Amino acid sequence: MCEYCGCQDIPAIAELTAEHDRLRGLSRDLMDACETCDLDVARGLAGEMLRVLGPHTAVEEDGLFPALEAEYGNYVANLETEHQRVHAALENLFFVAPPASWPADTIAVLDLLFEHILKEQDGLFPAALATLDTKGWDGIIAARRRATALDASLVRSAGPLAR
Repeated sequence: MCEYCGCQDIPAIAELTAEHDRLRGLSRDLMDACETCDLDVARGLAGEMLRVLGPHTAVEEDGLFPALEAEYGNYVANLETEHQRVHAALENLFFVAPPASWPADTIAVLDLLFEHILKEQDGLFPAALATLDTKGWDGIIAARRRATALDASLVRSAGPLAR
């Protein structure tokens, strides 16, 4: 991962990177579950990944991406499309009875996720460091606050069993 430009010193980027690290760890475990065709474990891991991805994606799509869209429009659009593909695959695994090809399908999406994370950490995050002004960073911070507030409200509304 990128460690040469200093973007990791920015708290907003450090949080996104920590979430990427968590997603990569969960992805490795999910790949193991796919290799053993353990659907129950795979579903649990997909659910955990969705819990991390919800606020993470909101921060990127509501804060980071709009701040960089004018200069990096196609790059950002491709990242959004990849978000949709990863979310859809994990939601199908978690909520729906998947087809027999679920292990291979899931591994393919996890490969996409690993590539996606590299694109963000080695491309988009350094670009943010070089491009964004105070207004851009404030937008990312505001997106994190909204995502955190929404996530906390969903946990509270779900009751004690969700914790």
